[in-house]
Amino acid sequence: MTEQAESKTFTYIGSELDFFERAVNWKRYWGSRIHRYLGESVLEVGAGIGGTTQILARDHTGQWICMEPDGELIALLQQKRDNGDLPARCEIRKGTVANLAPDELFDSICYIDVMEHIEDDKSEIALAAKHLRPHGHLIVLCPAHQYLFSEFDTEIGHFRRYNRQMMAALTPPELETEALYYLDSVGMFASLGNRLLMRASLPTYRQIWFWDKFMIPASRIVDPLLGRRVGKSVMQVWRRKA
Repeated sequence: MTEQAESKTFTYIGSELDFFERAVNWKRYWGSRIHRYLGESVLEVGAGIGGTTQILARDHTGQWICMEPDGELIALLQQKRDNGDLPARCEIRKGTVANLAPDELFDSICYIDVMEHIEDDKSEIALAAKHLRPHGHLIVLCPAHQYLFSEFDTEIGHFRRYNRQMMAALTPPELETEALYYLDSVGMFASLGNRLLMRASLPTYRQIWFWDKFMIPASRIVDPLLGRRVGKSVMQVWRRKA
């Protein structure tokens, strides 16, 4: 895949990555839900500025590959690794799953807030599935509910938001669903109220701080009480069939 094609497939706006970099409670929340599915070899697609890597790779002792198509972000990831902000064993590669060797397989492949940036998401999932070992896991976390789609989504290059039905419809023949649920119920109700009452689309840094500090801890309590049937983000975990 050429660099030009890659730029059409993945759209990253630096402000988005910076915007949520300090949302540590949110990252710890979804991170706690993902650890159980990580195997010895992990491919993180769309590593961005390394926020996911910092959460998940610290306690991981196996192979970890950060794959990122943006050259500027690749340089930033390398700098963070050199500075010790990312584990030294992290391998940083420029490209996408299309650049993987056909026989390169992983125990888990992660797309954290990435799939919504990819126009042809179904083809992306099908291609990623071919690079999983038997019983390996494909882990996808995305913003949920198209009715919450806002100017902010458009500004940061989102093609869509997802619900559970949309995620399930992406399932290729090689995979089966192991987990599919929503996260951050409190944040969803707040976002819906904001859309209906204030008509505001773009969050401020103060709103992000308040959401992360107060709403996310509340969601960790409320989400299981609601059976994880409500939330602002959707988590899909597929398992590769034997």
